[in-house]
Amino acid sequence: MNEQPVVIVTGAGSGIGRATAAALGARGFVVVLVGRRREALEGTAEMVGGESLVLPADVGCEEGARGIVQGTLEAFGRVDAIVNNAAGALFRPISEYGWEELETLYRVNAVGPMVLVAEAWGAMAKQHEESGSVARVVNVSSMATVDPFPGLGAYAASKAAVNLLTLACAGEGAEVGIKAFAVAPGAVETEMLRGIVGEEELPRAMTLMPEEVAEVIVACVVGDRDEENGSVILVPSPG
Repeated sequence: MNEQPVVIVTGAGSGIGRATAAALGARGFVVVLVGRRREALEGTAEMVGGESLVLPADVGCEEGARGIVQGTLEAFGRVDAIVNNAAGALFRPISEYGWEELETLYRVNAVGPMVLVAEAWGAMAKQHEESGSVARVVNVSSMATVDPFPGLGAYAASKAAVNLLTLACAGEGAEVGIKAFAVAPGAVETEMLRGIVGEEELPRAMTLMPEEVAEVIVACVVGDRDEENGSVILVPSPG
């Protein structure tokens, strides 16, 4: 078994995921880089100071979610942390929701992260039993779960699901050394944000940079915020 701690980061090809992966690599983690675009993941791998594994996968399907954990265990024999960062966006009034797009949104934002955690749970619990190690799950949520502005209702609801997953993981994980956190940022300067709203409506001065959110995620992963186990950590946008 690999002796270095191993972290899975989904959505690692850009934005918050890329910044988080680079920061955790610098902290000595082996980083499993997950996303749908191999080229983007390879770009992130170049930024990770230590060892990494490029693992293209779609979190929004069962084979992809389970395969992420299986591939990690086959490569390194352990999972010490999971950062559920991959996300889909839907910007639309409630009256215009369609079944297929809602199903896709929930598969990526809620179901996939739940399946990924479930698949890794046994391995993380076994590590605790054998060595006393603590595993940590960080679910990237959104401030929209507190105050969804018009058009973000479905996205906010899907992210609210991982807030509750966080609380459940903290409760069930207490006896097996698993802690969980939800990090809920406001508007972050990413491709996904700019696919929804332009700079004319939301200037860059009013957005967070991915590195600012990554700093909070990393603090959770390394244990600096263990007192907030099970909670939703809000990271408001400036202004």
